[in-house]
Amino acid sequence: MTCVKTAATPTAITNTIPVFKELRPHLTDADSFLEQVQAQTKEGYTIAYIEENGTPVAAMGYRIMSTLAWGRFVYVDDLSTLPAHRGKGLGTALLQHAKNVAKDNACEAVHLDTGYQRQAAHKLYLNQGFTFNCHHLMFTVE
Repeated sequence: MTCVKTAATPTAITNTIPVFKELRPHLTDADSFLEQVQAQTKEGYTIAYIEENGTPVAAMGYRIMSTLAWGRFVYVDDLSTLPAHRGKGLGTALLQHAKNVAKDNACEAVHLDTGYQRQAAHKLYLNQGFTFNCHHLMFTVE
């Protein structure tokens, strides 16, 4: 059984940056990463991670939200595994953790956004019972 931990201290949060950099390559500075995560934590963001030999190898950032469109749900902001550890069920374990958080917090669903090019991730999500149900659009403010 894979043990999912919560990054609750600055050191634990900072130790997850190599995993998140796989998904978010713009994350280059540990201090600004910690500052950003701490700001997001005030909005309910939580990092769950799995480690091997004391080092995080897979991580997920999520939050509980409520909207008129979807009611109360867990939103997965970030989900990443170091390349050498992919295919070991770690992403599945983290998604199961998100599903458990949803059940434990009276949420109706787990939501996430994914890039069109991330076919391996899509396969994982579909195998875990997720469905494609909308397009996410954005406008960049200049």
